[in-house]
Amino acid sequence: MEIHADFSKIVALNTGELDWVPSPMKGVDRRMLDRIGDEVARATSIVRYAPGSEFPEHTHSGGEEFIVLEGVFQDEHGDYPAGTYVRNPIGTHHVPRSEPGCTIFVKLWQFAPDDTKQFSVDLGALEFGDPRDGVASTVIHSVPGETVAAELWDVGAMQSVSDPDGVEILVLDGSLQSSEGELRKHDWLRLPRGASTELTAGPDGAFVWRKSGHLGSITIPR
Repeated sequence: MEIHADFSKIVALNTGELDWVPSPMKGVDRRMLDRIGDEVARATSIVRYAPGSEFPEHTHSGGEEFIVLEGVFQDEHGDYPAGTYVRNPIGTHHVPRSEPGCTIFVKLWQFAPDDTKQFSVDLGALEFGDPRDGVASTVIHSVPGETVAAELWDVGAMQSVSDPDGVEILVLDGSLQSSEGELRKHDWLRLPRGASTELTAGPDGAFVWRKSGHLGSITIPR
């Protein structure tokens, strides 16, 4: 299966307009943003767990990172409420579930083998420095070939966004106007290597998850 698998193209998705696709497990559905592979896949998705649903225990052969968008995600390591960002590197394993139900943004098979830090962080508790041109940023995680950050955009803030090795943006709250159209809450933008776009924060500003420098090398599960 290939979905938005041409990483030389800009992709901008209003994710709320995408169909939910059932997973192999009852009560767990997905909106597929990009994907190379079938059930074992390099994938970026929004996943919805119905109340009381779960996935069987599995090992992250290519790593996993996710953001809890709604509800509470759970596994044997703890409960992760909305606004939690989690990194599970290669070789980690768990039994994901959700008693109350939840929705997460998740990326699979996109870790470097030497990126071994496992952690979770409350995005709502992050500290930001002074804004630059109306955008305050804080780095959550950085290794060679990848930087993950959160950004607070003031109302009407404008910025040209690009990176020599690609950028992804997920709008966590508020909105951004881009050359590709409006990006609202939980919408997703992927810019390929060297591409750029002009972004302007909407009337409520924007809270943004941003990942950059990671699209120079695309790992395909084997």
